[in-house]
Amino acid sequence: MRRSFLLTIIGLSALLCDVDAVFAQAHIHRSEFICYDKREDAKSDKRSGIDKHLVVKPELQFESAEGAVRAVYEQQFDVPPGWIDYNTYLHVENVGADYTLFVNGVQVSTTHDQFTPADFYISPYIDEGANVVAIVVVEEPYMAYMDEALVQPQRAQFENCYIFAQRRAAIYDYNVRMVPDAEERFAELHLDVLVDNSFDTEETIAIGYDIYAPDGKLMEYSVNEITVAPKSRDTLNFNPYIYHSNPNRWSPANPKLYDLMLYIKRSGILWEYIPIKVGFAEYGYNEGGDITAFGKPITLSKSSYNAAADKATTEKEIKALKANGVNCLCPDYPQPRWFYDICDKVGIYVIDCAAISSPTNSDNRSVGGTPANAPELLEAYLQRVEAMYYRAQNHVSIIAFRLAGNNSGNGYNMYKAYELLKSFGDSRAIIYGGAEGEWNSDI
Repeated sequence: MRRSFLLTIIGLSALLCDVDAVFAQAHIHRSEFICYDKREDAKSDKRSGIDKHLVVKPELQFESAEGAVRAVYEQQFDVPPGWIDYNTYLHVENVGADYTLFVNGVQVSTTHDQFTPADFYISPYIDEGANVVAIVVVEEPYMAYMDEALVQPQRAQFENCYIFAQRRAAIYDYNVRMVPDAEERFAELHLDVLVDNSFDTEETIAIGYDIYAPDGKLMEYSVNEITVAPKSRDTLNFNPYIYHSNPNRWSPANPKLYDLMLYIKRSGILWEYIPIKVGFAEYGYNEGGDITAFGKPITLSKSSYNAAADKATTEKEIKALKANGVNCLCPDYPQPRWFYDICDKVGIYVIDCAAISSPTNSDNRSVGGTPANAPELLEAYLQRVEAMYYRAQNHVSIIAFRLAGNNSGNGYNMYKAYELLKSFGDSRAIIYGGAEGEWNSDI
């Protein structure tokens, strides 16, 4: 049996080293999803039927009031022989603090963002048989300035943490939109599927999808093959027309959703289903400072709101806000995936926000005077805004992205964060109230 990570605790401070290079490889930014073995399980989110899905809930091993390390949580998990030919990922959220991730005593990655759920690629660190994952809670005061005004949500620790494995030739990520055609007669589905091949050989697989209208009618389906070079990724594009779609334009008054199912087909066998809810909408902004839907300004009644402790309470509260005339929620940091699912279904706009809020010294524009103008924090800023974007990009309720809480200063880091989001080519507005008329805010 693999020895407990706790046995290395005496030397833990030495292990907490600079892992920027490893971090860039292990901490990945993509849509939050898992793959289901059966279509019916995908439709009902039945995770107990997934062969390669493990719930992660590490137990406390050690606590300290001194030094950077505050606590160590650990869990052993078994890797069956078949998993070695899969890509394995760890999803982490609701830790309640910044943390460093170890697998089998090896430092995999670190994150100074306790608010945003994170995904890690852990295949290089696991072995067949017994393995140990350790989450080391750390406290580094200089990083706390980035989110000093944010309040950690009261949820069960490690809720919705899990490990899951995908085949080594599989769907790595996707981007999906339903937008009007040039003459606004119907919708065009823009579905871009990023396919990953982790094998040492060229691989050909078939990617398929089908999409059903809100009334349950099959609208379109297709299966296309793609050949991907060894150890690389390539994108497969689907762009069909979806007819009779204008009555289903998504809005708070008409929150109709299409059911899209992505899947892999190889050697005649279907596997790895990924269910997606898709709304028909097109967002942008105009020179007058309005957010637009289908080219027309939206009148927004906003409310600051972060998800409650559980999904049921959150849905009840969002419905109550909508009943009182609110049509747009402005969270302070990235929310659980189910928050965006609720907003898509209930019909309420969302202006998402990166987990950045640093009012102290926000008016000090000298280098290092505010975290927003501290070059040593640039990578942390970019990580936070990128994670925010990729987790939420496919949700129809998202109408804009905020760089940070309004009173968080401005400077080099905010400029580069704005440029990063712009580089993704999204039509939705990037907003920062703290820009105060500078160029790094669209509105």
